[in-house]
This record gives sequence, C-alpha cells and structure tokens, in this order.
Amino acid sequence: MSHEISPLDEAAIESAVAAALTAIRGAGTLGELKDARLAHTGDHAPLTLANRAIGKLAKEDKATAGKLLGRARGRLQQSIQARQRELEALAAEQMLREETVDVTVPATRIPYGSRHPLSTLIDDISDLFVSMGWEIAEGPELEHEWFNFDALNFGPDHPARQMQDTFFVEGGEENHLVLRTHTSPVQARALLERDLPVYIACPGKVFRTDALDASHTPVFHQVEGLAVDKGITMAHLKGTLDHFARVMFGPEARARLRPSFFPFTEPSAEMDLWFPQKKGGAGWIEWGGCGMVNPHVLTACGIDPEEYSGFAFGMGLERTLMLRHGIPDMHDIVEGDIRFSSQFGTTSLGRGI
Repeated sequence: MSHEISPLDEAAIESAVAAALTAIRGAGTLGELKDARLAHTGDHAPLTLANRAIGKLAKEDKATAGKLLGRARGRLQQSIQARQRELEALAAEQMLREETVDVTVPATRIPYGSRHPLSTLIDDISDLFVSMGWEIAEGPELEHEWFNFDALNFGPDHPARQMQDTFFVEGGEENHLVLRTHTSPVQARALLERDLPVYIACPGKVFRTDALDASHTPVFHQVEGLAVDKGITMAHLKGTLDHFARVMFGPEARARLRPSFFPFTEPSAEMDLWFPQKKGGAGWIEWGGCGMVNPHVLTACGIDPEEYSGFAFGMGLERTLMLRHGIPDMHDIVEGDIRFSSQFGTTSLGRGI
C-alpha cells in the first residue's frame, strides 16, 4: 500500500478507496480498525501521498485533483467513524456480559415506602391557597431574633425568648440567631419584601424545646396565613377559616373564634373547629390561633396601620393530620416506620380541593 498514485488518476484513486473500505469494514476489533486506518490514511498511505503530490501539479490541475482526493478521504473518514461506533458498542456489550455479577439471592424483597402524609398535606394546603389567589412564601429555619420576636411585637422579657422555649444556636445570645419557633417570621419578611396588598400562606418546619410525647415534638410543622390589604376585617378572617376547615375536614366543618391574646395580633382569638369525626361524637375542638395583625407589627414593617389592616392565622400540621385521620400518638408521625406512611399511599389527602 506504499506505492504512489497520481492525484489526477481517478481510477487509481477509486481503487485505493475500495481497498481501504474493504479493510475498514473487515476490522473485527478496535485494534484491527486502528491498523486499517493507519494503513490507508497514515503518512505513507497511497491517498496521503497523492494528496502531497498536488503541490507539484500545474495550477489548472490542482482544483480537479483536490476535489477527487477530498471526496475520497471524506468517504474513508465516514466509514472509519461508523465502524468505530459499531465496534465500541460491541465491546461495551461484551464487557457487560463478561462482568455481570448475579447478585440475586432467595429473599423477600423489602417493600417500598411511600410519601410521608405530612408532605402530602403541605402540598394540599398549598394548592388550596394558590387556588384562592394567594402566594406560598418560605423563609429560613435558622432565623434572626428580630424577625422571630421583635418584628412580631414580642417584648424583650417575653417568656418565649427564654432558653426553655427557644433553641438558640451556639453563641446565639450574642449573634441573635435562633431556630425559628413559628413560621410567623416569614410574614414579617413578606411584608418587608413585597408590595401591598399581600396574601400569603407559609407552611414550614419549626422548633421548640418540647419533649417528644403523645401530643408534642420538638420539631414540628405549621401553616400560617397572612392577608394585608385595605379594608380587611375579622369577617374576612372568619370566612377564610370556614372555607379552610371545610376543605380539610368536610362540608360540615366550620370554625369559631374565642377571645385570646397573641403579641402579634389585636384582637386575638383561639380558633375552634366543629369536627364531625370527633371521637365520641361531633363537637368543637381547638385547632389554632388567629386575629387581626397588630398595628405595631405593621409599623415595624413600614406599613401605615391607618391605611392598611390585615389578619393572620396559624395551626399545627401534625395536629391537623392527627385530627383528620384519628392518629392518637405523635410517635407514629415522627418515628419513620414505613408501615405508617404506606397507609396513606401516594395519592392526595385533600377533600374537595
């Protein structure tokens, strides 16, 4: 294959191409393909030598020779690339066959778990408020003390600031960082970051120094709602809570309000739920807290309380889940037993969304 051919000898060029294609297609391994490539496209291959000889031709013949050899070399490159892909695929398939390890053993398969019902409940509640035109807001779980307390009208001596209620990070009293004790800091952030009016729901994880027992856990979830607009009244709050209760607990459910006190709302109320599935018969059961946003909170966020008003509410999601499904013990929710989650499957828990 080292003899020279004329760059204008079309028949000789075609013969060299045919010989090269035969060698390429006949290569059975990547090593054989490499040998064929070097033999027919290397420095001493006929087509390579012919290409070098173009420079010695008369000017009027160079273009013709260049086209002949360009097409010939292009055909070879296409053939080499195609054969290389085929041989690489064959080599990979052979490697899989040779290196396959049978790891099957006679044993019962571990059953798949399913999505935790709390996660599904959060999605259902988010879908509900989005369908009402509200936004879903989020905030950091490691929160500055100002957002967690001061912006929400908690005084410096409020007991919730003390170590028995709040998880401070190491050195927290100096750097003012805490694990948020409620999702209300998201409301303060939303009022500072968004233009009015604001309608947001804030589901998320919160932390308090409670011991784990049948009805308490140090890490739990809340959802809070906040609406700030012109002309907002307690009637809007009551209507929103009634709708929320019906979606969560069925068409007979409704909410009632009892006077209470929270630093960040005035007036404030405990929210009771008329619960048709209550153990022992339908009746009222405590569900959360609510009220009109305290003017001091609006002022702290740069909002004129003479022009705007708002309402806020919040409830625990673990409690909501326990009420809806008759779960008697908080341990079932937090211990991670897949038998608990598998009862709920992967479908939506919502009613009427």
